[in-house]
Amino acid sequence: MATTLPYADVDSSLRALAGRAEGFGRFAVGGVNGPVHHVTSLADEGPGSLREACRKKEPLWIVFEISGTIHLSSYLNVSSHKTIDGRGQRIKLTGKGLRLKECENIIICNLEFEGGRGHDVDGIQIKPNSKHIWIDRCSLRDYDDGLIDITRQSTDITISRCYFSLHDKTMLIGADPTHIGDRCIRVTVHHCFFDGTRQRHPRLRFGKVHLYNNYTRNWEVYAICASVEAQIYSQCNIYEAGQKKKAFEFYTEKAADKEEARSGLIVSEGDLLLNGAQQCPSKEANGEHMFHPSEFYQNWTTEPASDSLKHILQICTGWRSVPRPAEQC
Repeated sequence: MATTLPYADVDSSLRALAGRAEGFGRFAVGGVNGPVHHVTSLADEGPGSLREACRKKEPLWIVFEISGTIHLSSYLNVSSHKTIDGRGQRIKLTGKGLRLKECENIIICNLEFEGGRGHDVDGIQIKPNSKHIWIDRCSLRDYDDGLIDITRQSTDITISRCYFSLHDKTMLIGADPTHIGDRCIRVTVHHCFFDGTRQRHPRLRFGKVHLYNNYTRNWEVYAICASVEAQIYSQCNIYEAGQKKKAFEFYTEKAADKEEARSGLIVSEGDLLLNGAQQCPSKEANGEHMFHPSEFYQNWTTEPASDSLKHILQICTGWRSVPRPAEQC
C-alpha cells in the first residue's frame, strides 16, 4: 500500500513552511514577515550566534551558514515571530534547550537536541502562555527532564515528523493538577517516531491532544497517559510493545477546583497494536464530552496504520540532510 505523507511541498521555497502545519499549530507562521537572518557562529552568544538572533524583537527567518554543535550554558529564550530553520546544515543543541516563554508564531525545523543537563532542563520547554507553534523534523534525545514539555496555558501547537530516543519522560503536556488554566491546551502530534523512550508519548493533563500516524515502540512504563480531565484522540497510530504491554494508561488526580479526583479519556480509533500491546480499555465518559479533531480543523493527512507506515516513519523522522530551499524572488 502506498504511503501518503504530509508536507510534500514545504521545501519548495524557503518560506513555504509558514502557515502549513496540520492540526492545532496550523496558524504558526514563524518569521515569515521578517528578513532572513544568517547565523554564522556556533558560540553560545555574541555576534552571529543563534542566541543573538532569537532575542531580537522583530520577525526573523533564521538560517545557518555553518554546521556543528552549539553548547548552551543556559536556556535559549526564543522571542515571538521566529523561524529557526536548520535545513541545509546540521545543527545540534546541547547543554540546555530552547525556552518558548510568553511568545507566539514560532517554527522550529530540522534541528538536533542532545545531552541537556540540569534540573528542569528540557529540549524544548514551552511555558507559559505561548501559542501558534510548529516543531517539525527535529531529533531529540537524552535530556535530564523532558524532551518537549508544554505547560502553563501554552496552546495551539503541532509536533510533526520528529524522532525521540534514549529518554525517560518524553513529553509532558499540562503541568500538574493545580494548573487548571491548562484546560485551554490543544496539541497535535503526528508522523513522529518514539523509539524506545520509556513513557509520556505524551502524558496529558487537562488539555486536548490529537495523535495520528505516530509509531511508538519498546516503551518501559506506558505509551500514552491521560490524567486529570485529559482528552486524547489516538488515530491510526502504531504501538509496538516490548516487555511492557500496557499502551494506554490512566492516572487519577484531583484538579485544584474540584472535589473529586478523576483521570482522563482516550479514544483509540484505527490504532495498530503489535507484539501483545494491550487494547485501550473502554471507559465511561460520565457525561463528559470527548472532542473530535474535526471540531477544530477540517483537514489532516492520515492513512491506515500499517507495516509500510511503520517502516517509512523509521527513515523519514527527525533531522534530515535536506538542502536549504531558495528564497522566492
